[in-house]
Amino acid sequence: MENKTLYTIIVHSENIAGLLNQVTAVFTRRQINIESLNVSASSIAGVHKYTITCWTTADIVEKVVRQIEKKMDVIQAHYFTDKEIFQREVAMYKVSTPEFQKNPEASKVVRRSNAHIVEVNPVFSIIEMVGMSDEITFLYEDLKRLNCVLQFVRSGRIAVSTSCFERVNEYLAHREERYKKGL
Repeated sequence: MENKTLYTIIVHSENIAGLLNQVTAVFTRRQINIESLNVSASSIAGVHKYTITCWTTADIVEKVVRQIEKKMDVIQAHYFTDKEIFQREVAMYKVSTPEFQKNPEASKVVRRSNAHIVEVNPVFSIIEMVGMSDEITFLYEDLKRLNCVLQFVRSGRIAVSTSCFERVNEYLAHREERYKKGL
């Protein structure tokens, strides 16, 4: 069996109810687990951006992207390896303020991780971190080891390609040009 790679699939679509279900069904049919999923408005009015990560092979990810692009309201879909994108996650750690304050190592761990304390009250404090997936996990493990974590949450991956051009912008400009010419 081929080695699997973590791929990031970026899908641009119109903002239509039910499309997320259609996109995730492509993964379900192929029994591919989605590692992370982030959906948000894009920089283009009326267009949403899905950022999906999954472990699979090159030939399977190509097939998945082709199937996604066949969906009626999908504008474009592309897949990337980690070398072809700039990506981050956001995490929040809710920690016990008394436990956090009584251990001098805790604030050192937060500073070393380039995380930020964004809320402090007598009961709990909130730490926020933006970073790579493994960095977020390492901070969680360090805080857990210090016995102060009350809650932990992380976002799905957000990503932009390292290309100078946004492919969907080029595609939409080309489509608009063809429309104006009546093609």
